[in-house]
Parts: sequence; structure tokens; C-alpha cells
Amino acid sequence: MLFHTLDFALFFPIVFFVYWFLLKNTLRLQNAWLLVSSYVFYGWWDWRYLGLLAFSTALDYFCGLRVDRSENPRSRRVWLWLSVGTNLGLLGLFKYFNFFIESFANAFSLFGIEMSAATLDLILPVGISFYTFHGLSYIFDIYSKRIKSERNIVTYSVFVSFFPLLVAGPIERATHLLPQIATKRSFDYCMAVSGLRQILWGLFKKVVIADNCAVFANQIFDNSPDYSGSALLLGAFFFAFQIYGDFSGYSDIALGTARLLGIELIRNFAFPYFSRDIAEFWRRWHISLSTWFRDYVYFPMGGSRGSLAATIRNTVVIFVLSGFWHGANWTFIVWGSLHACYFVPLLLLRKNRDNLEVVAAGRVLPSLKELSSMFGTFAIVLFAWIFFRAESLTHAWSYISTILSASLFQPLEVDSFAYFVIGMIVLFMTIEWIGRANQFAIGRWIDAWPQALRWFFYLCIISSIFLWAGKEQQFIYFQF
Repeated sequence: MLFHTLDFALFFPIVFFVYWFLLKNTLRLQNAWLLVSSYVFYGWWDWRYLGLLAFSTALDYFCGLRVDRSENPRSRRVWLWLSVGTNLGLLGLFKYFNFFIESFANAFSLFGIEMSAATLDLILPVGISFYTFHGLSYIFDIYSKRIKSERNIVTYSVFVSFFPLLVAGPIERATHLLPQIATKRSFDYCMAVSGLRQILWGLFKKVVIADNCAVFANQIFDNSPDYSGSALLLGAFFFAFQIYGDFSGYSDIALGTARLLGIELIRNFAFPYFSRDIAEFWRRWHISLSTWFRDYVYFPMGGSRGSLAATIRNTVVIFVLSGFWHGANWTFIVWGSLHACYFVPLLLLRKNRDNLEVVAAGRVLPSLKELSSMFGTFAIVLFAWIFFRAESLTHAWSYISTILSASLFQPLEVDSFAYFVIGMIVLFMTIEWIGRANQFAIGRWIDAWPQALRWFFYLCIISSIFLWAGKEQQFIYFQF
């Protein structure tokens, strides 16, 4: 089920009405209703994979109990690795099996040995990377004694399968979400208004910005040999805003929907295209994934506590893993490796913690230095997005080669509507800039407006969603 469809528009009001009006006095029934609703939401896509979700949930619930109850270190490790091995095994089977088999066969072909790559025709379950990482964080936190295991199977199941975040995140932590699920919730009007605003802005990002950018990005990337370097650069630009509008838009809708149910999810985006260096970009882009790798991979490997060489090694590992997490294609690994190459000079110069505050805080406009830093960071991120979007490494190299050719200076020959979309992007980023100190772009700062002006603003956003909705596109991160 997609957030921006009629199905969800009918589904959520029913969930909301039963949750707050019929079950408001009973936490146990509220959680049971959330669990049923989440399984309906997930099963709407393909009911056959409900069993996989239930198995993963039961596995981590049982292993969590055993790890928590055992006093024997060896026994604790056995139950930990049973959970980790099974979860990663299932993820590897569905997501990476064909990649490894084909890569293995291709490696032998370099030596003149031809091998038949027998692959499995498996459908990748939507959201498997996300709910697998939910479960793993729970097990790791129990093993590290940060939390106790959850005894109530329904409460734990809601943590894993909570429908706003089930298929594309954010990747939640048991330390943050489980206490909210286990605690009685009351309807909060201000929280609900904030949630509705964030949903509205998320829909604008997805339907108006991302889906319209996707039309041109797909057209240009899918037919790249037919375009000049200038058009290919524009295609990369459109993809940069497609993926940002798509993924951050999904996250906004997820956070807003959860807030309507009295639950706060962790923030996943913080205006990443206003970053002044690549370290700041990763503190603001897909925050839940980058902090997951930081806490469960980078820190256990030693983090920055060892030598500079060890710190660089650890950094490179998490960036490569981040790329590999996104998909079974060498393009994603190169994308992650590129970001590692961007990041290492900051480590060497000890500048990776320079930009921790909001850019141009308390000022209307950035300084020339800040502006140049933002443009420079956006440029290298844009370059890396070409690998992320390309079908293969060959496609990426061909695409980049054309951009770097003399055809880069040819006049653009694109549909006139493309210029309208660029204008919408400029308007979108202007609003994001104004609201950059808030949790999301149209947050608290518009509370100072007269009520009539606020409602006119909302009406303009709603009208744009209906008037300029692009061709419906599936959320990009559903494939991960």
C-alpha cells in the first residue's frame, strides 16, 4: 500500500477512528489494532511475505528473551549469532544471492573459464532491509545490556511492523520506540496538527517534486546515448531532487502519520542539500541508517578511538556497507566508496566535525563562503548520484564521459515543462531554506502567520498536489 494512493486514504481514517475513538482507553487493544493494521498494510503489497515478516519477528523475540535471561556468556553469544546469522541469511538470499553468483561467474570468465550462473527468481520483499535492521538493533541492544527484552509479543511485534515505517523506514531503535508502544497514549491536538502539516509537506515533496523530476530523470537516464552532456547533467540534477523528494517525502509522511497516532519516530532528514561538507551531509541524509552503522558497526570496530589509519579503515567500511545495503549492484558499492573518498580528507584534516550547527543560523542569507561550500558539496553528491541511478558501471562511465565532453556546452533540448519543474524546485528549496531550523520545512515558523494566511498557504500546497501531480512513481526506497 502506498501513502499517496486512494487505498491509503481509505485505510488510515479507519485505523485512526478505531484507534482513538473505540480503543482509546485500552493500550492492549490499541497495540493489537496497530499490529493487525500493520499486517494489512504490508499484506496489501503481497500477502505471501507476511509469513517472512512474522518469522523474523518471532525469531528475534525468542532470541532476545534467551540472550537476556542467560548468564552464560557463551550461551548469550550463541543466541545472538542465531538471530544475526538467520536474519542476514534471509536478507542475503532474497537480496544478494544472485549478485554473488553472477559476480563469481564473471570473475572466472576473466580467466577464460566460463561458468553457468544459476540464479533464483525471487521477488525482493518490500522493506526487508528495514525490518531486518529493526530486529538486529533490538538484539544488539539486549546483548550490550542497553535494554531488557520485551516480554509482550504484541508490543514487540508492533515495534518491528509498525506500518508508517515498515517498508521504507526510518530505521527505529528499540530504546526509542518500544517505550512509546508500551506506554498509554493520549490524543494530543498540537501533535496531530504537526503531524498533518508534515504529511502535507511530504506529499508535496513526493507528488509534485519527486514524481515530476522522475519523468525527466528516467527519460534522460534510460536514453542517455541520445542526449548531449548538458542534458545528461540536467538529468542528474533531476534525479538528485527526485530521490530527495521521494525518500524524505516518504519519511515526512511516515513521521506525520505516526504522530497522528501519538508516536514520535526518529528524524530521518535534516535539509541535507544545505550541507557545507560531506560529513554534514551524512549527519543530515538518511540519519537513521548512518547512525545505525555508526552505533552497530563503526563503534564496535573501534570508531575513532584508535590510530588515524584505523579510523579511516572503519570509515571506509561503513560507507561501503552503506552502499551495499542499498542494493545488489556494483554501482551502489562505487557510490558508497565515492562518499568514503569524499570523507577521508576531512578526517585527515580533522574537519569532519566543523559544521554541526544549522547553516547561516539567525541570518536570512548565507555568507559567500557558506554558499560556495553548499554548492561544492551538492556538486560532489550530484556526481555520486549518477552511479546510484545508473543501470551498471558501464552505463555510469558512459554517462559521465558524455557530461565531460564538449557536448556539455550544447544548448538544452528538453520539454518546456522541464523548466517549470526547475521553477518548482527553486520554490521548494526556498521554503526549505526558510524552515531549515525546524524539524521539517513548514514547521513552527508558520505559527506566527495569521490563521487566514496559514490556511491559504495550505490550500496552495493542496492545489499544487492535485494540479501538478506527476505520473505516479513507486517510492524509490521500496526496492531496498
